[in-house]
Amino acid sequence: MEIELTLSMFLIVCPLAFLAGVVDSIGGGGGLISLPAYMIAGLPAHAAVFTNKLSATCGIIVATARYCKNKCIDYQLAIVGVITAALGGFAGGNFALMVNETIFKILLLILLPLIAMYVLLKKDLEPKNVGHISRNWQYVIVAISSFFLGMYAGFYGPGSGTFLILVYSGFAKMNLLKAEGNAKIVNMTADICSLMVFLFNGAVLIPLGLTVAVFSIAGNYIGAGLAIKNGNKIIRIVILSVLALLFLKVIFDAGNRFIGWL
Repeated sequence: MEIELTLSMFLIVCPLAFLAGVVDSIGGGGGLISLPAYMIAGLPAHAAVFTNKLSATCGIIVATARYCKNKCIDYQLAIVGVITAALGGFAGGNFALMVNETIFKILLLILLPLIAMYVLLKKDLEPKNVGHISRNWQYVIVAISSFFLGMYAGFYGPGSGTFLILVYSGFAKMNLLKAEGNAKIVNMTADICSLMVFLFNGAVLIPLGLTVAVFSIAGNYIGAGLAIKNGNKIIRIVILSVLALLFLKVIFDAGNRFIGWL
């Protein structure tokens, strides 16, 4: 991938990746910050998604380890979710490589605000009607949702952790803490599988991705151990601010191209 790395890219992406790690480890949605950060720094859509996958995966591994250490994972359900998420992650990663760059960028600019709007409007991850379902139905729900959300995570990513938590808690009737822990290990699996696809095809800017990964790891480690007062409010403000910056940049770039055509 022939893209010249500059100091400004690192200065833009690294602090936002740290912030994304904190956000992601708490309730998911960190990709709504880190992916736009890469694009604000000037990376093309494909390069942004593929390189973000490297740094985000390193961060989620740390967060997952903390959830495992604190026994916040239902391992029987996690095994089922990991297997299907791995298949989905490989499929999503390969599909991302096949999509044209222009189409990919358009998809990102459509998906980002839609997913952000959903995540931001979902004020409470805890299901309203907890209820109970059979263990077999839990396996079925976890298997199906992990495959499709694993595919989404492999293809794109932002919001996948939040969606997993919502499905696990709302439909599989897992308590919120276990839903968060299982979402982490399943999301991590899909990310690792799609990252393998991207690395094998030489689609990742490794020097940038590994540097940013250090900040992502730090953010995930701190966020996984925090119980932040008014955390949701802060997260919403941060995500909206970063998305606003991204769209201002897109408008600015489009204006420059238009002037160039005159």
